[in-house]
Amino acid sequence: MVKAYTQEHIYKHPWERVTSASWRKFADPENKRTLSHVLEVDTLSHKLDSLSGKLYTTRALTVHAPGPWFVRKIIGQDICHCVESTVVDAQSKSMQLTTRNISLQKFIEVEEKIRYEPHPDNPTGWTVCRQQTSIRIKPLSALASMAEKVEQRCAEKFMQNSVKGREVMERICKYLEAESGGIAL
Repeated sequence: MVKAYTQEHIYKHPWERVTSASWRKFADPENKRTLSHVLEVDTLSHKLDSLSGKLYTTRALTVHAPGPWFVRKIIGQDICHCVESTVVDAQSKSMQLTTRNISLQKFIEVEEKIRYEPHPDNPTGWTVCRQQTSIRIKPLSALASMAEKVEQRCAEKFMQNSVKGREVMERICKYLEAESGGIAL
């Protein structure tokens, strides 16, 4: 069974500011309290393709393992390692992040895709963020009947963390706007 959901959020900030905020989301110490589920973020690689002009970045994220405490006890681990792959195309104003867990895969598979693009109604002033997340609990012999409930709990936690992430993004966008003196990008 797979639990999947899609969310959309409109930032009333230009694409350049929102994507700058995305890069700063985990770096700001003030955000560490809000995003307390994120323990560590390390950049593994970044490459600018000179032909296409696209920026490719790969980061490693260490997070508190999703799901109820009793599941973390059963699997014997309460942290999860993930890989985030990002492609930024400044020419078409598109930023796509894809995050997948690389640990705990015999128990759970999570994939999150986030895409930032200019909003069609106000392309110079607003940015639309589309997020798709899928969570699949692999049947554990002792917990096979509970897999759906665990997936639901994980999905609820991911949605709560998404709200926190949007709050952080809004705060950084406002900071960047103030930093630029309100200059339109």
